[in-house]
Amino acid sequence: MGKPSQKSAPIYEALEAFRKKRVVPFDVPGHKRGRGNPELKELLGEKCVSLDVNSMKPLDNLCHPVSVIRDAEELAAEAFGANHAFFMVGGTTSSVQSMVLTACKAGDKIILPRNVHKSVINALVLCGAVPVYVNPEVDKKLGISLGMEIGEVEKAILANPDATCVLVNNPTYYGICSDLRSIVKLAHEHNMLALVDEAHGTHFYFGSNMPVSAMEAGADMASVSMHKSGGSLTQSSLLLTGKNVNWEYVSQIINLTQTTSASYLLLSSLDISRRNLVMRGEMSFAKVQAMAEYAREEINSIGGFYAYGRELINGRSIYDFDVTKLSVYTRDIGLAGIEVYDLLRDEYDIQIEFGDIANILAYVSIGDTIQDIERLVGALADIKRLYSKDPSKMLNTEYITPKVAVSPQKAFYSRKKSVPIKESSGMICSEFVMCYPPGIPILAPGEIITKEIIEYIVYAKEKGCSMQGPEDPEVNRVNVLAL
Repeated sequence: MGKPSQKSAPIYEALEAFRKKRVVPFDVPGHKRGRGNPELKELLGEKCVSLDVNSMKPLDNLCHPVSVIRDAEELAAEAFGANHAFFMVGGTTSSVQSMVLTACKAGDKIILPRNVHKSVINALVLCGAVPVYVNPEVDKKLGISLGMEIGEVEKAILANPDATCVLVNNPTYYGICSDLRSIVKLAHEHNMLALVDEAHGTHFYFGSNMPVSAMEAGADMASVSMHKSGGSLTQSSLLLTGKNVNWEYVSQIINLTQTTSASYLLLSSLDISRRNLVMRGEMSFAKVQAMAEYAREEINSIGGFYAYGRELINGRSIYDFDVTKLSVYTRDIGLAGIEVYDLLRDEYDIQIEFGDIANILAYVSIGDTIQDIERLVGALADIKRLYSKDPSKMLNTEYITPKVAVSPQKAFYSRKKSVPIKESSGMICSEFVMCYPPGIPILAPGEIITKEIIEYIVYAKEKGCSMQGPEDPEVNRVNVLAL
């Protein structure tokens, strides 16, 4: 047999062939094609549960692919311009953690921005690497952290020549992009790996007039959330590697934590979505860009809201901008982003991606229509008319840069005590505190708690942000180091 083409989907085709054989199952899963769980079959449909199968010779095995999964991964690598691609079924969290665990061991330094997803810092807890933060510039009005400036990255590299890697999140949740080519080049000049958390950048590989993708910029590894803008099922992701990385070693790292019972629903969705993006991606993402730009113009014409875009680009901390991200500043109408988020859901039956203290993000993708955009714009105009307040009473929304006292691993595993969060100023936090989404920690293990951070957490709670991380589910108390 010859090499499969991008028009094929090897896992999907193998599943279809398997389904037609009507094999009698004396293996797991125990629901036996849904027969043992009629409510599940009713909810998901007979076809779906009949394809929820175990690894077997005709369907390959994700832990050691030798046939259809290997073929599908090779097609994904080709489509994304990577040396190798791994199908991941633990979300992009598992991709990010595999990148960090590949590049770092206990005591190694990793250069990264502080506004990373919690999965990055969780990986540091696991492996014992030490973070060297490049604190990004902050947009004081929008209250968001920006990209990594090349000059700041160079300072961190020169001050820490023994660091093993540089990690960049590109784009950020809000659409901000760093100068990825220059950061990768700088890392390589100093014999460091360049890792990219590209959870929100699947479309960079297939759209035109998009910011540069990690693989095109020469990165060594990239984590890509196919389930976000790529159209695959939730929890499915890709880990891409470049030519400087030993992919066989990466495979061993992945198998330290990844399940041995990979879902074929997730695997086939990655396979089908890759084919879809190759065949229709450029046209689809052109429509997404047009819809997002149209929404931006319409929202800005309402007044009070600010849907920001390419006008923010300054060539440094905002090197580029992902225009598919519909990020909207809400504070000028006297409402926190999370309040607008709640109103859209509760009063208008519109579910957006997230709201923080000052912004909302509406995720525009290949599944949206212009009618959906019109409905969102109309609801925002309505919210301004009916619910706007005096913005002068609102908390300053600026992102607060934390101070690191000890490594995340040391803090997480140290002896600790629980204290009321309002009395924790000056203490060292031993757990995470974050709003989710976006999952960027306000506090991470090993960081000093300040009055400003406490005020921010209390305010975010009052406004209705979904707070996560601490042992205390009410987030009234926090675990700190018992010094």
